[in-house]
Amino acid sequence: MLHDVCRVRHQIGRLTKTNRCPRFYVLKNMTSMTAVITEALNILIKPVLESSSSSVPSTAHDALLRKLQHNLSVSQEKFQTDPMYREVSSLRQQVKAGSEWSEETKDVAWNFVTEILVLLTCLKQCMAALLGSFSPAEPNLKTPEAAPALPPDVLSIAQQKVVQSALQFVVTLGICPYLLPGVGIPLKRRSEFGAMLESVSGGTLPYGIRRLFISCTVLLGVAEHASLGSMVLTRHLGDILAGLCQLGHCPNRSKAGQPTITDNTKILSVEECTGCKKALQSLLGKVYQPIIIRELLILQGGPKQVKASAGSGSRQPLAQAPPWLRRLCGQLLSERLMQPNGVQAVVRGILEGAGAGAAGGQDAEAAAADWRKCDSIARILASCPQQSLSLVDYYRRVCPQVLDLLHIRDRLTARQFQRVATTTVLTLVQEQPELAEKYLLAPLLSPLTRCLGTGDHKLSPGSITVEESDLSQCIEDIYKVCVVGNNPGPALLNSLGNVIQVIFCLFCFTKQNVSHLRSACQEILLWFLLQADPPQAVTALKHISGLSVQTEGISPDHHFSPGSEGGAVFTVREPTCDADDALYEKVSSEQWAVECFVDLLSNLKENRLSGDFFIHLLKGLTGMAVEGEQEGEEPQPLTSMSFLELEQHRIQQATRQEERLLTLQLLAAMCEKLSHTLLHNPVQVIEFICAMLKRACVSLDQGVEGTVEAQTLSMGMGLVATMLVGAAKLQSEDYAAMKELLPLLDQISQRHPEQLIQELASDLHISIATHGAFTTETVAKAARNTAGKEELIPERPSENTASKTTEKTKRRNSDKTPKKNPNVPGTAVTSQMDTAHCKNTGPVSHPVAQSSSRGGPHADPAEAGRLLSECLLEAVDPEVPTRAAALRTLTCMVENRNDEALHNQDKLLTLFLENLEHSDSFVYLSAIQGLAVLSDVFPEQILLRLLKEFEESPKEMKKPHSLETRLKTGEALMRATRALGDLAPRFGTPLIHAFLRGTRDSDSTVRASSLSNLGELCQRLHFALGAVVHELSSCLTALIKTDSEAEVRRAAVHVIALLLRGLNDNATQVLSDVLRDLYRVLKHVVQHDRDDVTVLHAQLALEELDDVMRRYIFPAQKLEKKIVVLP
Repeated sequence: MLHDVCRVRHQIGRLTKTNRCPRFYVLKNMTSMTAVITEALNILIKPVLESSSSSVPSTAHDALLRKLQHNLSVSQEKFQTDPMYREVSSLRQQVKAGSEWSEETKDVAWNFVTEILVLLTCLKQCMAALLGSFSPAEPNLKTPEAAPALPPDVLSIAQQKVVQSALQFVVTLGICPYLLPGVGIPLKRRSEFGAMLESVSGGTLPYGIRRLFISCTVLLGVAEHASLGSMVLTRHLGDILAGLCQLGHCPNRSKAGQPTITDNTKILSVEECTGCKKALQSLLGKVYQPIIIRELLILQGGPKQVKASAGSGSRQPLAQAPPWLRRLCGQLLSERLMQPNGVQAVVRGILEGAGAGAAGGQDAEAAAADWRKCDSIARILASCPQQSLSLVDYYRRVCPQVLDLLHIRDRLTARQFQRVATTTVLTLVQEQPELAEKYLLAPLLSPLTRCLGTGDHKLSPGSITVEESDLSQCIEDIYKVCVVGNNPGPALLNSLGNVIQVIFCLFCFTKQNVSHLRSACQEILLWFLLQADPPQAVTALKHISGLSVQTEGISPDHHFSPGSEGGAVFTVREPTCDADDALYEKVSSEQWAVECFVDLLSNLKENRLSGDFFIHLLKGLTGMAVEGEQEGEEPQPLTSMSFLELEQHRIQQATRQEERLLTLQLLAAMCEKLSHTLLHNPVQVIEFICAMLKRACVSLDQGVEGTVEAQTLSMGMGLVATMLVGAAKLQSEDYAAMKELLPLLDQISQRHPEQLIQELASDLHISIATHGAFTTETVAKAARNTAGKEELIPERPSENTASKTTEKTKRRNSDKTPKKNPNVPGTAVTSQMDTAHCKNTGPVSHPVAQSSSRGGPHADPAEAGRLLSECLLEAVDPEVPTRAAALRTLTCMVENRNDEALHNQDKLLTLFLENLEHSDSFVYLSAIQGLAVLSDVFPEQILLRLLKEFEESPKEMKKPHSLETRLKTGEALMRATRALGDLAPRFGTPLIHAFLRGTRDSDSTVRASSLSNLGELCQRLHFALGAVVHELSSCLTALIKTDSEAEVRRAAVHVIALLLRGLNDNATQVLSDVLRDLYRVLKHVVQHDRDDVTVLHAQLALEELDDVMRRYIFPAQKLEKKIVVLP
């Protein structure tokens, strides 16, 4: 072919020298030759009119041959007679003389094919010569918008259609008829016209191999030109590949399975077969790989299918390929897969055929929904091909490419690629866990792994250890594989468990900031906890909560910092010089981690994992108690230790102490936020009881007898009795779980000092052993043997204060108390069991509730008076539970408008004020609530008294109020202000003046409390603020600009925000004179204040002001009709 091109160029040069014509004339002449060649091709493929055809009736086969012969005759006549075809005819004769395959035969169809091949070769030579002689002018830099010169070898649209039709005839008549059955797509499967063309060359079987070789070789030569190659390969790549595969790799036999042909002109030589193999490999390397893979899959053919019946219309989409072709296509596909970017090429080759190409659109969505196709691709990628050197080599090459599929950002294909990648990862992990962990999971989790054990002290503070993009990409990949894929396996869970602490630390960090990683981290943590086995999940909870360390954790010298794109970076922590600041930072971070941990567990409401972990913590408490006893009994002599041993001993003690404190902190947080969702089934309740009884047994071993131990034992045994009498439907599994209680009850029945407890433990032991056969009688008898059926443990004067309170309340309510269920062990037990969230425990009510119900407005005066007297006496009792219960009862009586309580308002006021000075929060909070309720009933008398108590005590007073008492009084005033509601303007003036005077107090805490109360009051005064708005504005401005305490400035700015929020749209009317001053002081805070919290409050207040002004300037448009009655 290169020789022919050089010959054409030589002719161009000779014409230039002989005729002495300019170069552009020669180019124009060659362009006209290209047009003549395409015209000659058009003559060959032009259909013959009906008038010119023979009228003799014949078959479609004969008619087609006559039309082909007619077009050949017309073309020969044109070349011989038309002067425009003279130069093309000369070039045509040269091409035919230089090729051995252009000889004429008796086969009309093959003559037609050879004529087209000759003309295509002439066209290729002319276009190559034109392109070689083309030298475009240099671009004009002054006109950059000018288009570049068009190359002369570009065909017009009409010419391209002619060439495409000619190529289709060559493939249809010169390649497809000579392919073996099952090689390529048969013509009859393409169209009805193709089925007719398939029979045209039926009688030339001995020459089939040679003709197939000629057609494929000439087409490949034509395809060497860029313009013609795009037309050849875009439409006919599959047929050319099929021909090359048959020529180079098929066993040497005929189409009909006949013996080998001995004529060397009819079969291929070894060199020709080798050339076909090289041409196949060259073609496979040049073309876009997804197209190659798609064509090879088509060549591989369909699977074996049962032969359909004659009447059925179903047909197989792809014929079954010969075994040699299936093996060859599999080998070629494996080679494509093992190449760089081979995985992506395979996925694109399969999915783009489903409509996920460049167009995308609805076809892409439909292909994404075809999950079977994606899963099939994943199974292909997970299978190691035979051509691979080893399984390790295959994983080493393929796994990084599979991970790259997760990072495709194209919206049209990302969904499909990610599904394929996710399924492939999960399949690889299941089939080869060890190799997948090394080559797949380790690179996937690499950014998180680098966060563990980072102890490199050579890095300077602030240095980035893990980039934001790496962390974000890692979290997204884990979310796609684990949460979206949702196919857990042991290897995947174990690998993820190694970095679960890092993910939790990142989750805690994202909850403190605005980050797009928060939801992904939370979903990953919840998925891991839900999919892991219960023991593994509990171990993971211990790991992320800090109770145990499985692997090396995050170094304290590193931490997460906000990233520039809403993510996080892992950096070296800045050193803290102040030890107090370092301790505060550590304590606050641990407290925040506990809060995040409990919030995470709150999302597992329907799962029993929270309850299992709670019971595990309770069991840990029992073990800690045993360890503490052993340490106390056998103290190790410190004098015999070396300095290193002593240091290690101190570190171990500190570690155990931290673990105990963290356990208590976790238990307190879980009881506070998850109390109603911890225990889901009777088995968990039994485990909970078992933990409590073990603690009681440990207390008996240590000889500790106190209120906590007694209440623990009381609650545990009460829960057992309640379950046995029918509060929960117990199954055989529940009784099997209760067997763990038998040795504990036996130990209590033998070692407890109280006889009643011993009897009840023994009866419960018998009931559990008999699966409840005698439960009702034995538990009822034990309940009747207790003192008054109210108290399980006899009252101890100095220890059991809760029993003392219950006894006193029992004496008050002995006449009116409803009859108890004899099957319930006692009121104290069931009331404690109610606090443990067990339902349907019997008709037992709380003593305070009974007292309050009899303290209503219609209660018996004598009984109400006796109740009031007893409560007044108990309100000064030294025991905290007794005093708090009495204060609560008095508050309920005032709230219910009890006549006796209302007549003694002065006594109640004095009592509540005295209890404000109590140090226990249970007492003074009850007193604050009582003062708030009393102020709601008698606002005029009580509010004025509270205002006097809140103001600074005069110097002449012998016992001035302490700071804590004044703050508690302020809290009572705030609750009373909230309770006033619409009546707040009635008492607004004295309240505002008192709070304004409090803002000048010498103590900053009182100033902040006064401002807080002032903000609550201003929200409710509305238009009543008009008289004091200037005084209020001056006070707030002065405090914001001059006060040195940050908390006071915060409170002052917060008052402005509450003021704007309460007035809402009326702010422009009420604050019209001072609105500009308030705006200026808020802007001053934003620009100059050094406290971040104060600036935040100021920004929130400015947002409130902005909303008010926007509604004022741009009111909402309302569509309404206005009817005017004319006079």
